[in-house]
Amino acid sequence: MFNNASLMKLIFGNLTWDAIPLHEPILLATFLMVGLGGAAVVAAMTYYRLWVPLWRDWITSIDHKRIGIMYIVFGLIMLVRGFMDALMMRAQQAFAFGDAAGFLPPHHYDQIFTAHGVIMIFFVAMPLVTGLMNYVVPLQIGARDVAFPFLNNFSFWLTAFGGMLVMASLFVGEFARTGWLAYPPLSGIMASPDVGVDYYIWSLQVAGVGTLLSGINLIATIVKMRAPGMTMMKMPVFVWTALCTNVLIVAAFPVLTAVLGMLSLDRMVGTNFFTNDLGGNAMMYVNLIWIWGHPEVYILVLPAFGVFSEIVATFSSKRIFGYTSMVYASVVITILSYIVWLHHFFTMGSGASVNSFFGITTMIISIPTGAKIFNWLFTMYHGKIRFELPMMWTIAFMITFVIGGMTGVLLAVPAADFVLHNSLFLIAHFHNVIIGGVVFGMFAGINYWFPKAFGYKLDSYWGKWSFWLWTIGFYTAFMPLYVLGLMGVTRRMSHFEDPSLQIWFQIAAFGSFLIALGIAAFVMQLVVSYRQRESLRDFTGDPWGGRTLEWSTSSPPPAYNFAFTPRVHDNDAWSDMKKNGYVRPLTGFLPIHMPKNTAAGFLIAALGAAFGFALIWHMWLVAGLGFAAMVALIIGHTFNYQRDFFIPAADVVAVEATRTGMMNHYA
Repeated sequence: MFNNASLMKLIFGNLTWDAIPLHEPILLATFLMVGLGGAAVVAAMTYYRLWVPLWRDWITSIDHKRIGIMYIVFGLIMLVRGFMDALMMRAQQAFAFGDAAGFLPPHHYDQIFTAHGVIMIFFVAMPLVTGLMNYVVPLQIGARDVAFPFLNNFSFWLTAFGGMLVMASLFVGEFARTGWLAYPPLSGIMASPDVGVDYYIWSLQVAGVGTLLSGINLIATIVKMRAPGMTMMKMPVFVWTALCTNVLIVAAFPVLTAVLGMLSLDRMVGTNFFTNDLGGNAMMYVNLIWIWGHPEVYILVLPAFGVFSEIVATFSSKRIFGYTSMVYASVVITILSYIVWLHHFFTMGSGASVNSFFGITTMIISIPTGAKIFNWLFTMYHGKIRFELPMMWTIAFMITFVIGGMTGVLLAVPAADFVLHNSLFLIAHFHNVIIGGVVFGMFAGINYWFPKAFGYKLDSYWGKWSFWLWTIGFYTAFMPLYVLGLMGVTRRMSHFEDPSLQIWFQIAAFGSFLIALGIAAFVMQLVVSYRQRESLRDFTGDPWGGRTLEWSTSSPPPAYNFAFTPRVHDNDAWSDMKKNGYVRPLTGFLPIHMPKNTAAGFLIAALGAAFGFALIWHMWLVAGLGFAAMVALIIGHTFNYQRDFFIPAADVVAVEATRTGMMNHYA
């Protein structure tokens, strides 16, 4: 017989009022600010009657362009959230010396640096990269949409709801205190009996499934939906890097899903995959997480390489130098990224032979990366270089990434890594590569493709402020960490005793403040650009003189991208078309078949997040009902065939007649 207490336990599990951190003033202030901000947004949306357009045109959209924009907006929002954690860490380390304990208790600091890493990798870098690929790839290959439009919507909402689970840990319970890779035994049930690690596991499981589905979708799109004449060796370099990236996603993310599943079973069921008892081995977790983790680095940076390849060719007014070698370099990086994972734990006692093998392969992988740098430099050589904002980000990347690459080769030497691995030198190297490579690449890509998405350029004045603040801020924030690392200062610490170190941490904190100003300048750039959009509008449809197929359609493109599928004869497709005087057809339009919007992706992802939240708190009844509802909705959507519609030919004619900046502009 169930009594009231048993029923409440079945429904609410371990969730009680004590889970709300009312005793934490920082969290309470954050909760208040988020609540007030959310109320203001809701009031504004209601006042301007934006809820229906938001639902109809965005939340339920399966247009790859809108989904790409939503990925990028989500990534930028989470960038602000993750950077707040970075500011708090830097402020704590700048002042917590000797008798001064700082303003963050150790358990809170540990949550912050774990959340910072998780958010920046999974919910900033991944959405920004995926958003750019979603938006640009179908346009560059001449497709009207991705191969599976519904799956695209579903993938985005899984990623977004995974991020929401991380955000929920701010206000209900707490987040993991394990570092962003959650090594056992620290992440085991004995060392972390609270819900923090469970939040970590299920937020990444939900988002990871979305990323995996997106990878499958984009591979199918690139392989099966290219325009006539676009052979593999005529694809733009960005499409090649997107293909390599998504191959890595499909190969690596199932490993992450499996290892987190085993960790969850250890915690919830009492299995012993990663314990020291009954045949378990914590080192197996470290191997598996880095078999995913090192390809993840290239999942992030390969699309940035593609962005830079497009930008360098465009702003040098030349074809990319060594197209074939760029493609081969991308493929070689993709393959080698799977045989270097052990350099992340040289210090774990694998032995001299194993360490030597992985040290050598790590050095070898720098060769194709260096080849790309030389190709970009040779593309610029004798080119008519225009120092627009995307090109400025590209040059800053080349300098910064080379420094990060050289420190990476140093860490590839096992003997040096034994000294530097647990120091701030490694933190500086990692940020050197990720910020200098991925973040700079994403800002370059956003500035480059923004006029394609919205029809007007971003304001260059505030853009340059953002660029210089980010660049100077980066060097100010992370070069001192190289110095501290060489002095032997340990990473992951919230308090230091030696007062002579404090000046370096204070310089690093000032650099973080400059980066914060850079983020603020970027927000200002967006606002000013929107307010001045008419004066910034470019009516040619080709504002930068781009050299790939996406510039052959209007800016912004119509829902169907191309009324006529273009035929490709060259890997510099758009330049080839302009040179040969291509004239856009003005007759012969046919009805265009398009998929309808659907709410199913949003609802299934929401139920998936609810299922994860219920498992975090052991709410078994809610978990069961959520899972059953999710399966029922998936089955119901599978048998719903009324998901397509046709744009009549007359409507296509009307749209095409009003589009500006088409290819016959150059005829």
